[in-house]
Amino acid sequence: MNQNEKTLLDTIPGKLFIGGEWVDATGGGTLDVRDPATNEVIAQIADATEGDASAALDAAVAAQDAWAATPPRKRSDILRRAWELVQERKEDLALVMTLEMGKPFAEALGEVAYGGEFLRWFSEEAVRISGRYGSTPEGTGQMIVSQRPVGPCFFITPWNFPLAMATRKIAPALAAGCTSVIKPPQLTPLTTMLFVRLLEEAGLPKGVVNVVTSSSSSRVSAPIIGDSRLRKLSFTGSTGVGKRLIAQAAENVLRVSMELGGNAPFVVFDDADLDKAVDGAMAAKFRNIGQACTAANRIIVHEDVAEEFTKRVAERVAAMKIGRGTEEGVQIGPLIDDDAVAKAAELVEDAVGKGATLVHGGRRIDGPGSFFEPTVVSGLTRDAAIMSEEIFGPVFAVVTFSTEDEAVEIANDTEYGLVSYVFTEDLARGHRMIEKLDTGMMGLNAGVVSNAAAPFGGVKQSGMGREGGAEGIHEYLSTKYTLLPNA
Repeated sequence: MNQNEKTLLDTIPGKLFIGGEWVDATGGGTLDVRDPATNEVIAQIADATEGDASAALDAAVAAQDAWAATPPRKRSDILRRAWELVQERKEDLALVMTLEMGKPFAEALGEVAYGGEFLRWFSEEAVRISGRYGSTPEGTGQMIVSQRPVGPCFFITPWNFPLAMATRKIAPALAAGCTSVIKPPQLTPLTTMLFVRLLEEAGLPKGVVNVVTSSSSSRVSAPIIGDSRLRKLSFTGSTGVGKRLIAQAAENVLRVSMELGGNAPFVVFDDADLDKAVDGAMAAKFRNIGQACTAANRIIVHEDVAEEFTKRVAERVAAMKIGRGTEEGVQIGPLIDDDAVAKAAELVEDAVGKGATLVHGGRRIDGPGSFFEPTVVSGLTRDAAIMSEEIFGPVFAVVTFSTEDEAVEIANDTEYGLVSYVFTEDLARGHRMIEKLDTGMMGLNAGVVSNAAAPFGGVKQSGMGREGGAEGIHEYLSTKYTLLPNA
């Protein structure tokens, strides 16, 4: 870590943010944050206790009424100012993200742009919350339908997109008039802390957003979720953890939003433009080093073009530069930790052991850091673990098909349903795929679908609710109906 990096990290408090104040954990505990490219400890941050978690919710509850009563225009202006500050500090945010998560700096800048857009989008949505007014069908009175803030929220965010996953939850909550407690990921908390500093600077009142960091998510989550004053829970992470949280949330009948696991199919038909398909596949698979719930997991290619398609991808993969994300031109940084490397290696070994061909890569890279070669395997069999498990790493796994119906059957043969990708030049076929593929999102001749103005979310065990778009703010609003009888 060079001096400029150290100086930037020293500006991040590393404490809990409760009621507008940066405070130490009551037990005085700390936890280490490491650079996955070097395994070096780059920061120590507060390790919250159950009491700290309860204090954070106390602060959110105390601030709720005043924030809900704040004029929408003022809420909008604060979000707009936060967006401007994110643009001004984009390089700092990107560098912190690269240091704690490992993604290449150019990609981190892309996440800052994407994550910032949620602030701008919901600053515009804050002033457009509306209801309706009209006569009852019988003409006996007037119906007033209004929207009210849900109330205090609890957010649990993942490590792989530390800025965007925070803004995607915080921005609509603030726009709707809700206060919150956020628990950033243990592995990548620093980006969220820096972002919250910017919210302070933007004029956010004390207690409206609170931050608790912890080495144990369950330790700080339990007292918050179990408190009857909490009204909303939003989580992004694994399906297994999501199911447990839904069960906990049921006790107090919380509103929940869950963005859970994915197993995205990437379907290439024989009439596809292969140049477009290869570009789309590289983006869909290797963005964020493959560590994304939207990453293409099963590359399903028509048998007539599979050999040529795989050859082109392998050539591109072989040319990718691997290294620390701060280095110029790096395209593949480290995975988040050694467990992630072991998981990628295990899935490749399983696939090859069941008949797949290793075309490129497939090995852990020796030396400091958690690096795994970008990998291409072809001839994947239906019983390979990759067909049912998220890779969450830079492994490009190709399985072939012969008919449209077979492609659909393979694509839908999963408990997940977050996103799918389809490449075809046949418009009618494209429309059929929109109807037939069981996913909440789809890229038709596109390898990246995420956009702040679009509803993000899945079906089946990929979750419930939507983040972003016009739909996103309604996750933080409750509908109230009032009858006004005629005199």
